[in-house]
Amino acid sequence: MKLSYLLLDVFTTERLRGNPLAVVCKADGLLDDEMQAIAREFNLSETVFLTKAHIERNTANVRIFTPSVELPFAGHPTVGAAVVLGLQHKLSAVRLEEKVGLITALVDRIDKRTGHARFGLPHLPEEAGRAPERSSTARALGLDPHDIGCGLFQPAVYTAGLIFYLVPVRNADTLRHIEPNMGMWRETFPLGHHSVYVYTETPDEPDNDFAARMFSPGMGLGEDPATGSAAAALIGVLSRHTQLSSGQEEIVVRQGHEMGRPSRIELQLRKDGDVLTHGSIGGNVVVLGEGVLDLER
Repeated sequence: MKLSYLLLDVFTTERLRGNPLAVVCKADGLLDDEMQAIAREFNLSETVFLTKAHIERNTANVRIFTPSVELPFAGHPTVGAAVVLGLQHKLSAVRLEEKVGLITALVDRIDKRTGHARFGLPHLPEEAGRAPERSSTARALGLDPHDIGCGLFQPAVYTAGLIFYLVPVRNADTLRHIEPNMGMWRETFPLGHHSVYVYTETPDEPDNDFAARMFSPGMGLGEDPATGSAAAALIGVLSRHTQLSSGQEEIVVRQGHEMGRPSRIELQLRKDGDVLTHGSIGGNVVVLGEGVLDLER
């Protein structure tokens, strides 16, 4: 069996930046454990496997694996898969079957190797638990308790398909100085995959509104360069604190700068009568390379 694959950089238009992603095309012949083994071989934060859609009007079925586990939903794999399918089939919209549900993404072609995709969240973010005490959160992040919190934002736990601890910190300098204490990580953040999205407002940075970092040992990751599923969860917190009661707001989050993988995640939220009615994630994608997996026995 030989399978073609693409290597992408997601949430960027510059190669060797953003969040790397492997997309394995026409992967229908693979078993689940083979997909997991291939994802472990690539050893990227996620690998996507495209198979035939279960329903004819949909574009593809999408399976998402970290090196350790399969995920029902993830942001940068969804954006990357949408751009690949849009470029390959010259589509302006794709319908992706993921384990979290059906996702429709709008795709814009920039050139033959670069595109942009935006998709509406299949599930709007909701609270998923109680945040740990400020002091234990601070110790797990290698910070002081007074570093936790930013303006109106306080720690929370949300999910839009995956559970994240959302921890605001005082400023971008505090964000840079995080030193995770993995010895107390799982005890402090026991829910889901023990994933923590640390963020702050960036009023002095004209190109974005927030900066973030994400750590998830339970997904087989250390730090992730750009995490769309975490940004999707963050929409839940942002919708509570925005002054907008009805209408639409656009927000940009930068992530990955501390890793040398700068990424730009575009968020969109819509409210009607002070109720969140829509959220979306978007970003650019550039194709870095391509190859063939040779699985002949």
